[in-house]
Amino acid sequence: MDQLKIGRFISNCRKAKGLTQMQLAERLNITDRAVSKWETGRALPDASIMLDLCSLLEISVNDLLSGEVVAMENYNKELENKLIEMVKQKEEADKRLLRMEVVIGVLSVIVLFVPLFIAAYAPLEDWQRVILIFTGFIPAIVGFAYAMKLEQVAGYYKCRHCGHTYVPELKAMYKAPHMGRTRYMKCPNCGKKSWQKKVLNRE
Repeated sequence: MDQLKIGRFISNCRKAKGLTQMQLAERLNITDRAVSKWETGRALPDASIMLDLCSLLEISVNDLLSGEVVAMENYNKELENKLIEMVKQKEEADKRLLRMEVVIGVLSVIVLFVPLFIAAYAPLEDWQRVILIFTGFIPAIVGFAYAMKLEQVAGYYKCRHCGHTYVPELKAMYKAPHMGRTRYMKCPNCGKKSWQKKVLNRE
């Protein structure tokens, strides 16, 4: 999708309604900075407010994602293309998050084990060893927690029993035994526990 084109379209529609960025932001319960980011092509409206935005501007979601008013004869095809493109963009974003998770996980392991190695073999006082171990332990825990959050929001987990795909609660992930990105969790749809794999789409 052309974010600059979409941004110009939002700006033109807003002005046609006689609204300032601040007024539009107030009606959507967001900041005028967010509206400015849309209109300059630096960001797209979040899916959670897209319908409200379209309602205020009296356009369709398809118009918004196309950056122009779409003729009715082309509506269904254009909408289908935009939805496919959005799915692909989400999959790419999820892949980037999962790659970042791996990087953060590796760095967290290094941060944890390097001080442990030094503490084990360097000629240090006991209090120095304790401080050194905590120096590595605390940032490593923070890193692991952040990596877990990235894994949670990127993609979905798929139940082996009913095929339901969902985003689990972070608490459930912490409690679940796992092998890589496969976790033993309870499916919220069928209520059965199984080893559930991470998938990038709902198909």
